[in-house]
Order: sequence, then C-alpha cells, then structure tokens
Amino acid sequence: MTQNQPTFAPQLSVPATYMRGGTSKGTFFKLSDLPERCQEPGQALDNFLLRVIGSPDPYGKQIDGLGNGSSSTSKTVILSEARQADHDVNYLFGQVNIAKPMIDWAGNCGNLTAAVGACAINMGLVDADKIASSIDKDADSGVCEVRIWQENISKTIIAHVPVYKDENGQVQVQETGDFELDGVTFPAAEVKIEFIDPVDSSSDMFPTNNLVDDFDVSDCGLDKDNVKATFISAGIPTIFMKAEDLGFSGTELQGDINSDSETLVKLEKIRARGGVAMGLFKEESEAQASQHIPKIAWVAPAQSYTASSGKEVDANDIDLVVRAMSMGQLHHAMMGTAAVAIAAAATTQGTLVNEAAGGGELTEVRFGHPSGTLLVGGKTEQVDGRWQAKKVSMSRSARRIMTGEVFVPADSF
Repeated sequence: MTQNQPTFAPQLSVPATYMRGGTSKGTFFKLSDLPERCQEPGQALDNFLLRVIGSPDPYGKQIDGLGNGSSSTSKTVILSEARQADHDVNYLFGQVNIAKPMIDWAGNCGNLTAAVGACAINMGLVDADKIASSIDKDADSGVCEVRIWQENISKTIIAHVPVYKDENGQVQVQETGDFELDGVTFPAAEVKIEFIDPVDSSSDMFPTNNLVDDFDVSDCGLDKDNVKATFISAGIPTIFMKAEDLGFSGTELQGDINSDSETLVKLEKIRARGGVAMGLFKEESEAQASQHIPKIAWVAPAQSYTASSGKEVDANDIDLVVRAMSMGQLHHAMMGTAAVAIAAAATTQGTLVNEAAGGGELTEVRFGHPSGTLLVGGKTEQVDGRWQAKKVSMSRSARRIMTGEVFVPADSF
C-alpha cells in the first residue's frame, strides 16, 4: 500500500537588502530581482510583500516575517532604473499593514528616503561615472547627489550621500560616522535630504484654502464640537491641531497614547473626519482602507520634557513640540514625511504650527518629539494667491543592516 505523499510549496529566494533609514527600517528590493509576476503593481506583488514582512498577523508581532510589529518597521521599498529624465533612480514605497492584508501605496516614507540613495548606489542603479566624479581627489571622499523620483507621489527628492575611496581604490558609501539622530541609538554618517516642490503647483498646499479652519469634531469623543485645525498637503496630508484641544500637553510618549484604547478610537474618528474635510475621502468609512493618509498631529509651544530615551529636552533648545500618529499608533519619533509637513506649516505665517513656534517669518524650526529633537528647514511662498512649498530639507542617516536573500513560500503570491 502506497502512502500518499504530502504536498507542500517550496520556498523561493529573492535578493533583498534590510536597511535602517532615519527612524524606520524596511526591506529593499531591486525591481528586476522580484519574481516576474511581481514586477507590476497588483495582487501578486502585494501578496509577496505581505508574506515577506509577515502580515497579516493577528498577534501583531510579525514573527513569521521581517516586520517588527510596528508601523516604523513594517515597510517595503522597490528601486528601479530611473524613468524620469535627470533622475538617478525610481523609488516606490509600500506601507504594510500589520493586522490586515493591505499595503498602502498612497504616500512616501520620508525616513526610508534617507536610505534610498545609498541603497541605489550599492545596487548599481546610479551611474558609476557620476559616483566617481563626486570624489574629492585631495580627500578621497565626497558627496554624491542622488536625484530620486518618488513614484508614489511623483516628486523629486535629492539625497546627498557621503562616499569615499576604500583601500583598494573602490568608491563606497560612507555609512558610519558621528551624526546623531534622536530616535536612533547609534551615530552614523549624515545624509542631507531635500524635498523639491513637495506640493503640486496645480494643487493647494492648504486644501481648504485656509491656514486655520474651524474643524467640526462633534461626536468624536472630545468635550467640544469645534476646534481649530490646519490642514496641509506637503510631504504627506496632515491634520495639525492644538494639543490642549485634544486634552494633551504635547509632551506625550508612546505609552501615554498607545496603551489607551479609548484615546486611539477618538483620534481615529478625528483622522477620518479630517480626511473628508481635506477632500481625501467622500465618506469617513473610507479611512479604514487608507491608514497611511492623512496623518493626525498635535502641537504646543516649547516646553521641557523627558524623552523616551531618558534624555532631557530643554524648552530653550526647541521652538515647539509636536506629536504625530502613524498607522493608528503614536510614532516613537517623527515620520519623515510628517516632518516635511511640519517644516512647510511652521514656515508659513498664520498656521497653528507657526503660531506654536512663536509666529513670524521662520526659515527653520527645531521641534521636540517623543525621542528628542529634529531641525527642519522650509521655504514657502504665495504664487498667484496659492501657497507653495518650494523646498523642505532635513538631515537623517541610514545604514545597511543585512544583504542577502529573503525566503518566501511559492504559493503565497
């Protein structure tokens, strides 16, 4: 009697790079390395990336994948040859939901942007002559300007990636250094990032045409029906509110918010209501399918507090405090895209963010977040009566953690 042989799917191996960028981590792929049916947008690609990260996971831990159970680490990046003139690499970002079988392709990850330039160089996607020409021959080091086309939002981002010649005369990306970024334990090399024209010239940076709106939050769980809000679309659509209107101080840490289910429900209701006000959704229920946008954040004037690392943040060293939600949880530091929104709003007189920073004409602000502080710069101006952010800049760092192959069951996508 012949015993039936069990059937099973073999595992496929796909080249991948695991990187930290800013205060996030993600799995990076070269488009041409993906299985052929995953090289185009669609369900096969989504299913593949979900399995790589370990989602959906009802336990919230992503134990069977490369995710770490937080929005900051449940991220994927696909890099490919530049399709736009005068650019070096094409960058597509996918925010993987932890508990649901969903990938949000609607926005960018500003933190992982810091790793894109370096990863593109290491993957051979940046022209070798360009990299070599960035070396200062007297110092055997330099900075390679990598022009990135951010496919999700159709925007140009410039990463200034430090490079050097190794002992064999080969040009390498400099990853270690003494630049410290709050929210990241160890120092690394500084990568300066510039977000060019983060708002379409044909659209409004302030989608309601107001710098401050009376925002209807009735039935959202607050003790008032209306609050002030600044709605902005720069970097990522963001709703800014005053901390006091939400019953907060602006110095909250993750445990203060993420352990309070009632507060999380309240904030999600407000986020959904804000998404309708910004024109992102027709109905509040649509917010469930778009966890990545809009973001909700609250601001308050500068004040001293103890960061999550135990570091003391002095009110005299910052211009304001900001807290922001990401994928339903208070972010442990600050999303890079939300930092773009903060920079654009803070440098536009009359917004709630500008007022919290003291008001007036500002070209840069240093804000306090749960892990420490961050300096951002911005340049906004009115063109034909419409506010535009011409450029937003910040410094981040990035580092390869692992390169190799990720294994995925062949029947999962």
